[in-house]
Amino acid sequence: MTDTQPTPPMREVLGTDAPTNWGKWGPDDELGCLNYLDDAEVLRGVRHIRTGETFTLQTQMGHPKGDPVFPGRKSIERENILDEGSWAPDADGTAPDFPGGLHYADDVARIFLQGSTQYDALGHVWYDDRIWNGYDAETTVGGLDKASVLPIAEKGVAGRGVLIDMARHRGKEHLAKGETFDHRDLQEAARAQGVTIEKHDILLIRTGFVPYWYTTTEEEFYADFCEPGLTHSRELVEWFQHAEIPNLVTDTIANEVTKDPESGAMLPLHCALMRNLGLVLTEVCWLDDLAAACAADGRWSFLYTAAPLKVVEGTGAPVNPVVIR
Repeated sequence: MTDTQPTPPMREVLGTDAPTNWGKWGPDDELGCLNYLDDAEVLRGVRHIRTGETFTLQTQMGHPKGDPVFPGRKSIERENILDEGSWAPDADGTAPDFPGGLHYADDVARIFLQGSTQYDALGHVWYDDRIWNGYDAETTVGGLDKASVLPIAEKGVAGRGVLIDMARHRGKEHLAKGETFDHRDLQEAARAQGVTIEKHDILLIRTGFVPYWYTTTEEEFYADFCEPGLTHSRELVEWFQHAEIPNLVTDTIANEVTKDPESGAMLPLHCALMRNLGLVLTEVCWLDDLAAACAADGRWSFLYTAAPLKVVEGTGAPVNPVVIR
């Protein structure tokens, strides 16, 4: 598709008969593919713990360089509202005077709920006036009445995780802007790593792109912004549906190549996987330390756990996933 051609509507990009899981778990479902993660799946994940090593996957909030966020969002804005200066002789005298002389620090923050490592709510993205499971998009007005991040947060996420290191597989520190891969590439990389992507696996994909943020300038990072990642095809969507992947976790800001190279559509997999299949997306993860450990001993599967914040009606929520190997 050329830049002079209009971008087709999403229903045309994905197909009017696009694969869907609407109704699979009943008309009131707000968990989507996380329904696959039952008690047996948690125990399957536990069986992949060998050494007890733990890895936290959240990027730092309020890093001195700033935080990697999608264009239009801002890094966390954190401010101390109480500290030792509040009790200084020239302070305004509003600091509390506790018996015994206790002093303390307090702070406030203004954040984008999707401005750090975070879980998307299933109602975060839609087209044709319908969100996940067929709920009317009007339910998003003023807050997500349906398919918010709250049901995900209250369930929590735990199961067998598997890491596919696409950057390492291609011999790169990080994939290039706009660089794509698909389910066949994932399977090829898995074979090279000696691991199998199994049904109900929580799939983690390393591209090295979020770490790239910390090594370059803001201007370079956002110039011609188009993240590397999965690219849409009918076959890829059907593969995810058949594999019953509950959760896709990446070290990119939006889990997929930003602009589809074929149709020109923005983020079609958010619509195909999240809106249509109910596959839960986790973004802006730090995977480098975990990847180094996996490469060192050849073990690419583990117990993955996560619990995003319980934000009522939220479109997403920060999270610090914990992997145990």
